[in-house]
Amino acid sequence: MNTTKTSQDVDLHRRRFFGTAALTIAAAQFGMISSATAETKSAQLGTVKPGTNTSFGPLKQIDAGLLNVGYAEAGPADGPAVILLHGWPYDIYSFVDVAPLLASAGYRVIVPYVRGYGTTRFLSSETFRNGEPAVVALDVIALMDALKIQKATIGGFDWGGRSADIIAALWPERCKGLVSVSGYLVTSQEAQKSPLPPKAELQWWYQYYFATERGVLGYDKYRKDFAKLIWQTASPKWNFDDATFDRTAASFDNPDHVAIVIHDYRWRLGLAKGESKYDDLERRIAQSPVITVPTISLEGDANGAPHYPDDTAYRKFFSGKYSFRLIKGGIGHNLPQEAPQAFAEAIIDVAEV
Repeated sequence: MNTTKTSQDVDLHRRRFFGTAALTIAAAQFGMISSATAETKSAQLGTVKPGTNTSFGPLKQIDAGLLNVGYAEAGPADGPAVILLHGWPYDIYSFVDVAPLLASAGYRVIVPYVRGYGTTRFLSSETFRNGEPAVVALDVIALMDALKIQKATIGGFDWGGRSADIIAALWPERCKGLVSVSGYLVTSQEAQKSPLPPKAELQWWYQYYFATERGVLGYDKYRKDFAKLIWQTASPKWNFDDATFDRTAASFDNPDHVAIVIHDYRWRLGLAKGESKYDDLERRIAQSPVITVPTISLEGDANGAPHYPDDTAYRKFFSGKYSFRLIKGGIGHNLPQEAPQAFAEAIIDVAEV
């Protein structure tokens, strides 16, 4: 890497949870998912405009690991499994248009609330409210076990993309294919230590805000205003209405929401400890493991979060069949909700490889 670009690259990595140490790994050979195959599989889908759907069917609950997980389910119970994972500050409604598209194509679609959101609850009041990456990814493995899903196509963005990447990297036997918005999102505490130029640090104002007690109180008091601001800056061309925002904002009323969010961001900066029983997993994650399962990386052309314009910097971390797609039309960070057709097409394309 050109050392004159190191600070800027670290800035991009933070939002994308991309460790700087990982950049030294040698590039692997890449098999590309052919455009002809993609067009054939995508033709099986119907079409949907963003905002067509405003609700899921009745939500379900199941005990899984440390949690009682709330989730939406669509499609036939015996269909190939697809698990869709949301980020912060979003929720399952990021996939409200994606899920019915996939269900109509015969897939069993599971969309869980991440710990600290919606109807997901901890089974014990004694459990540490942990937001570190290994734990959030393990929640998905526990959910798969509880639902008796041995293998699934997994898609996600933001925190959800990070969890999907971790599962694909560490438990490839559980992941048939991967769709990750913004590509390789794996990080470690060590990768977060490098300081950035002031202009770059400014983009992380909320991370430093969360490091203070004032930030904890402020996020608790203004969590919905806070989320709306993030939506507006991360997706500057997405003209979402109040009803769309309010459907998601209700999930932030979860009693553990603030604790999980604060711990996640403090853990990244080394300001909060995780749990020692997950140290081995975090060490494996910190090594930036290569992902071998079929993968499609998506990027919006109007992503307001720091990001790479293409996959040049991270494609070396995907050694299986792989493709990058830039989704145009003013698409921001919440790509599955802003461009559900493109996201659903990517899911089918990796699921059918």
